[in-house]
Amino acid sequence: MTQSALLDILAAVEQGTITASDAASRLTTLPFEDLGHTRVDHHRSLRTGLPEVIYGAGKTLEQVVAIFTSLKFDGVDVLATRVTPETAKAVVTKHPEAVWNEQARTVAFRASKGERGHVAVVCAGTSDLPAAEEAAITAETFGAKVTRLYDVGVAGLHRLLSVRAELLQADAVVVCAGMEGALPSVVGGLVGVPVIAVPTSVGYGASFGGVTALLGMLNSCSPNVSVVNIDNGFGAAYSAVLIARSRAK
Repeated sequence: MTQSALLDILAAVEQGTITASDAASRLTTLPFEDLGHTRVDHHRSLRTGLPEVIYGAGKTLEQVVAIFTSLKFDGVDVLATRVTPETAKAVVTKHPEAVWNEQARTVAFRASKGERGHVAVVCAGTSDLPAAEEAAITAETFGAKVTRLYDVGVAGLHRLLSVRAELLQADAVVVCAGMEGALPSVVGGLVGVPVIAVPTSVGYGASFGGVTALLGMLNSCSPNVSVVNIDNGFGAAYSAVLIARSRAK
């Protein structure tokens, strides 16, 4: 339940176009709906501005479909992350309007209209695309304008400088990089907005599955860089959307 949807219901009652009983029926799932295996938090959009997101890993196909259906019925933007192809197919079969992104491992349904805020999603190399696309899909699902700036790592710095004009238009920037994780520091030195760094599990042995990039990003000399967990494109984009919305007001 979004704030605008709640206000619409209350206004309809005030105007007499729906009855109080009808409104009560619409609000029966607030603040949450108990599906037996999951308590779906329909109140989250009212509290935080963004709806609950489904983390698909560890959930059964049936559970993801049921949660997705519950959220979609509530009228909010719906996003499921880390979903398997089998689960994605089941969701799309039940909800043909939903969109599966195989690279991002997401299934999404956009209920809201228009755009609020501008997020740039940057990645160092093509191997970082799964995290970058997870970030891009998350930001798009929740209404941000998204600019994708991919394969602009520090091994060829001229590639990043060639897209600097596009970078400077964003309200927040998500930067995904593996190896030594140097790219967010460089981006942070070029822009005057928050940069959210995503260390990816890309690299040879001493990258330690993204730990080297994580530690490098945590030690960034660019003070506008903050860091999320390894491969957490979703978490980075979620924060970037909230930042971009506040700057776009």
